Amino acid sequence: MTDPATPRVPDAVRRRRRRVVCVTASVALQVPLLVTLLSLPHSDSGPEVENSATKDRRLQDVFTAAAAEYGVPPSVLMGVSYQQSRWDSHLGAPSVAGGYGPMHLVDRPHVQGALPGTGGLAGPQSGPGKQNGRGSRSLQPADLQRAARLVGVPVEQLRTDPAANVRGGAALLAAMQRELGKPLSADPSDWWEAVARFPGMGDTVSANTFASDVFTVIRRGARRTTDAGQQITLPASPGVKAPPKDPKRAKDIECPPELSCSWVRAPHVEIGDGEYGNFDPADRPNDQKVEYIVIHDTEGPLPAMLQTVQDPTEVSWHYSVRSSDGHVVQHVKTKDAARHSGSQYVNARSIGIEHEGILAQPDTWYTEQMYQASARLVRYLAKKYDVPLDRQHIFGHDNVPSPMGVTIPDMHDDPGPYWDWEHYFDLLGAPLRGRAGRDSDMVVMLPDYDTHKPLFTGCKASGVPCAPHGSSAVRLHTEPRDDAPLIQDPGRRPEGDASTEDVNDLGSRVSTGQVFAVAGRKGDWTAIWYQGNQAWFKNPRTRPTAIGTTGRMVTPKAGLSEIPVYGRAYPEPDAYPDDVPVSDDAPLPYSLLAGQRYVTQDRVAGTYVDKSGSDSAFRVVKGDDEYYEIQFGHRLAYVRASDVDVVNGSATAGAPSGSRE
Repeated sequence: MTDPATPRVPDAVRRRRRRVVCVTASVALQVPLLVTLLSLPHSDSGPEVENSATKDRRLQDVFTAAAAEYGVPPSVLMGVSYQQSRWDSHLGAPSVAGGYGPMHLVDRPHVQGALPGTGGLAGPQSGPGKQNGRGSRSLQPADLQRAARLVGVPVEQLRTDPAANVRGGAALLAAMQRELGKPLSADPSDWWEAVARFPGMGDTVSANTFASDVFTVIRRGARRTTDAGQQITLPASPGVKAPPKDPKRAKDIECPPELSCSWVRAPHVEIGDGEYGNFDPADRPNDQKVEYIVIHDTEGPLPAMLQTVQDPTEVSWHYSVRSSDGHVVQHVKTKDAARHSGSQYVNARSIGIEHEGILAQPDTWYTEQMYQASARLVRYLAKKYDVPLDRQHIFGHDNVPSPMGVTIPDMHDDPGPYWDWEHYFDLLGAPLRGRAGRDSDMVVMLPDYDTHKPLFTGCKASGVPCAPHGSSAVRLHTEPRDDAPLIQDPGRRPEGDASTEDVNDLGSRVSTGQVFAVAGRKGDWTAIWYQGNQAWFKNPRTRPTAIGTTGRMVTPKAGLSEIPVYGRAYPEPDAYPDDVPVSDDAPLPYSLLAGQRYVTQDRVAGTYVDKSGSDSAFRVVKGDDEYYEIQFGHRLAYVRASDVDVVNGSATAGAPSGSRE
């Protein structure tokens, strides 16, 4: 999370701090991970599972049987499990909260304690009767040990056997209902309080939000194939009602009322020689429009990051989202510019959100509660600042354009290939869809996350294959065949080294929701224009990796053989006042060649933020030159409007490609 445009502590010091965070994460994760699933073996098969004549519905039957055994309405049991894990088993790996299996039953000895700097707010591991930072009593968690006692099986079986895990969850729900003095009713509406209690949220706001989400799923219904290849369907029950809840908004915090939020403030103090850390006071959107929301992960446990954000010599970001329960911590007011993206240009017009996680360990860290809370926060912020809900405005740290060519190798790669962008945009209420026929001029990347499992290496050690896992990443080749070399990124690897399959190597891949201009088709392969090259990816008709769509593209004006590409949209030199030095708008080491096309969704005026008076709100220098923001590679980029013509993508005849079906 460095910002090359802002003077910071020496790189060597920062690297040492980064290593401390990563070592802490490694120690925290010395828990049992991969074990054999006893009754519901995981399937690594992809489309074959989906298309087989006989679907695997054993887990569906388990939900039905467990609900009947313990007197819990099936829709309640399935709805709770969906909100806890989306019915996934994660191969027996625990989450960061120590939760196992489809019911996310918490193994108490493995959970973390309350986070420092959050007012004592404890997570789902809080025991009954403990107090949180807002004065409410924490709720009893879905305790793995207690569930094992209730169903009479060893604790290890509830960790590794999804069927036993579901039975344990049903037994816990029934026990909680009885403890509340309520009957084991067949009416789901009677189970609100037990549902709210089940995950053991640290405060009543989060607990009621969880229950509300469960009952929303019950009313709407849900269907998906789990990570173990299980076909699960929860029929819609629109008549089910739940008691209305009206949680109070936290004071002095920019957060939707249904989220549990707290403050850990980043400092703005002088750190020497007129330099101020660790954010830039502003008056957004009055002085600078907020255009982007950047999704990060911490690459370490949140307590270490909370210490970092309180250090005035370090970087900053606006919010952190805790993995265990989705609790949100704000650090910087959204009117001010945090230093989070590695680009002062992006920082000035964005909000940065860190998610507690490690990109190579998605099953442990990328929890459903974190996805849900983050999506609620982003919806709230996007509405407040009129930020479009698309992948050129809501993007990852790994999509931030490098401000200069020399900084490209140092740009970050989180949240990585395992962040589920399709699910995230579903939660945002802006599903990623195509709007054209399969032979259209443009495509939106939309691999099926659960069955799309490209090979990655380096999750545990360099060169060692990662365990097969659903992914949002699509790998690109120089030719339309599997054994063709990967596309090269001359900016990321200026020495000419080849791109690799390493989980942190962005040189030859794109991601779900990104939109590109089509450069060719051959059999089951499609080519896109990518960083000045024709890049190929496998796109079979039976299960497409990308879907046809429409929109606008830019191409060099007639007579121009190539045009420069920039990592920021700066104003022309004449726009700078006499007391502000002109900033260099050096192009990136790429070219946009004649005949190539790149997708654009925004035309922006050139601006530059002057931070020479960083103890007060910054000044924005605005020019007359305009740029188009384009999807140039894995990262965004900019081209001068005067260099390009705008072309509308055509939707060819044929059935709309708004889905994979």
